[in-house]
Amino acid sequence: MSLTIISPGVETPRKRLTAHVNLLRLDHSVKQIFVVPGIVIAASLAGAPFDKGLLVRMLLGLGAVVAVASSNYVLNELLDAPFDRLHPTKRMRPAACCSISVPLAYAQWLACAAAGFLLALTVSKFLFLSVLSLWVMGCVYNLPPVRTKDVPYLDVLSESINNPIRLLVGWYIVTATVVPPVSLLIAYWMLGAYFMALKRFSEYRQIGRDSAMKYRRSFEFYTEQSLLTSVLFAFPFIALLMADYFKLSFVEDSPVQNPEKLYREPRILALLALCCLVLTVMLYVNLPWLARLFPKSGAHAVSRTEVALSVPPLSALRRSAPQAQRIL
Repeated sequence: MSLTIISPGVETPRKRLTAHVNLLRLDHSVKQIFVVPGIVIAASLAGAPFDKGLLVRMLLGLGAVVAVASSNYVLNELLDAPFDRLHPTKRMRPAACCSISVPLAYAQWLACAAAGFLLALTVSKFLFLSVLSLWVMGCVYNLPPVRTKDVPYLDVLSESINNPIRLLVGWYIVTATVVPPVSLLIAYWMLGAYFMALKRFSEYRQIGRDSAMKYRRSFEFYTEQSLLTSVLFAFPFIALLMADYFKLSFVEDSPVQNPEKLYREPRILALLALCCLVLTVMLYVNLPWLARLFPKSGAHAVSRTEVALSVPPLSALRRSAPQAQRIL
């Protein structure tokens, strides 16, 4: 299916302009609130003062991420228009209504991206790489043949990765000298996955399985149970055990109703054993590479050498003691 028809229903240039402005989904800019924690955490760790320079960088950085996000929205509407027409509410979008000029919309897609990149470059190359990543993920999510939005579970993970990217945008608005903790980025990603999985679940329930499968290919695989189960899976091992236990609650005569019978579920027992094994390893085994992968927040730790250089040797202290007594 392709979008090649322009509806004659748009009667005036003003209405056509309004349709193209609506493609940008500027009302979705509230999502950029996920940039703010990156700014706050980075400023607190780097000790950056809230001055005029930071305010200017914030305005430029937020402008960059809004422009690139709008670019992604334009592409999304163009490529999803045939499917949006099958959705009860999204069928009213400008592209689905054929109320826009397709060539002009593609130019709009590229122009918004270019504007975002230029704004980011005025701050730093790291901010530019962050917003570029946001744009690339929009292409991966929407453009065939990859089009991850049609792949079950990968659709949730690939869209929710925009969350840690937004955190990086906020981080690099403030500083590029302090490295953001990988653990924080992963947690932010999983938080986004939680939101996106619930979004899929709510949409699935609203429009029904048959309509959902016509609207989006990934819904051919999903069920209400599988979507709710995926919501619980945020971190490996323990979350996997919780998710699998949650899934059991949908089984007829579920062992969840009688936990004493869970020994009959080999998968649950295997996952429980895996959790215990991993927790035991983490308690008794030192993993230096893990410490390097998840560095201490702040990156301002003082090394032993620096401490040794800052403390005078004991002999010097002994020599200075008599002098101090004479002064007293």
